[in-house]
Amino acid sequence: MYPARIRTTRLDLLPLRAEHATEMATVLSSPTLHTFTGGAPLTPTALRTRYERLVAGSPDPAVSWLNWVLCLRTDAHLAGTVQATVTGSGAEIAWVVGAPWQGRGLASEAAQGLVSWLEEHAVSTIVAHIHPDHRASAAVATAAGLTPTDQWQDGEIRWRRATRP
Repeated sequence: MYPARIRTTRLDLLPLRAEHATEMATVLSSPTLHTFTGGAPLTPTALRTRYERLVAGSPDPAVSWLNWVLCLRTDAHLAGTVQATVTGSGAEIAWVVGAPWQGRGLASEAAQGLVSWLEEHAVSTIVAHIHPDHRASAAVATAAGLTPTDQWQDGEIRWRRATRP
């Protein structure tokens, strides 16, 4: 499976390219983005190296790494990312929106677009792992149709959406 452009009301989700690293390093530069996930902002060079690995794809042929950048259609600026790791008919998704663009519903819109695209591509179960104190991500997951389960992984709650039996 390979990522394709996804259009939402305000966004174009563009398949990730290594060339996005320079702009995305600025988008993702706020240390507050790492409050719940750990780590620190990457330099443009380090982010480019990471993006090159992601674009090359999973070394496991049974796993697809799908990554997009969020491009605001009004001004063509990048504002965040969404990703899906697809194994069989299941996907684990994640999202991040740069601090200057938060609070506008962009993460919810992008996650909804991603979930719809995955459903169109025969993905029947979608999960996300969210820190229990990360209310904004919980709201995004809810908007995308995921619900919390009683399962935990690495201190995060597993959220799930079954799209087909």
